[in-house]
Amino acid sequence: MAIATGDTVSIEYVGRLDDGTVFDTSRESVATENDLDHHPDREYEPLTVEIGAGEIIEGLEDGLLGLEAGDEETVTISPEDGYGEHTEDRVIDYDVEEFSGMIGREPDVGLEIQTEQGLPGEVVAVDDEDVTVDFNHELAGETLEFEVEVVSVE
Repeated sequence: MAIATGDTVSIEYVGRLDDGTVFDTSRESVATENDLDHHPDREYEPLTVEIGAGEIIEGLEDGLLGLEAGDEETVTISPEDGYGEHTEDRVIDYDVEEFSGMIGREPDVGLEIQTEQGLPGEVVAVDDEDVTVDFNHELAGETLEFEVEVVSVE
């Protein structure tokens, strides 16, 4: 059965950047080979999603349409169909004292934060007066390549 909108699909996948760097996978052996951050509670298993429900990025969802169980495919996704372009309007400067008061600690480069609305950001610069936070997704602006294997279609 070819994958269509509304189907529940399970896939094994390896996500790579243009330069071949693996950024995510459902396969533990690939994660280990590529020194991906291992979260102790992460279970490496096929990803199950409902096509059309917006559970995965649009480009990957579109790339799965028409495939069948057992198919293996490489799907290339432009930034527009992935996590969008990296935009400077999502890089915000805050007064260092105001920022420290909001998060309850001193800011450090690399600190990951989340707004009250749930938007994640990363502190990318700190000086005596300002804290710069980048609210772009870490994969914004990247062309992504997913090697997928369709495990099942329901």
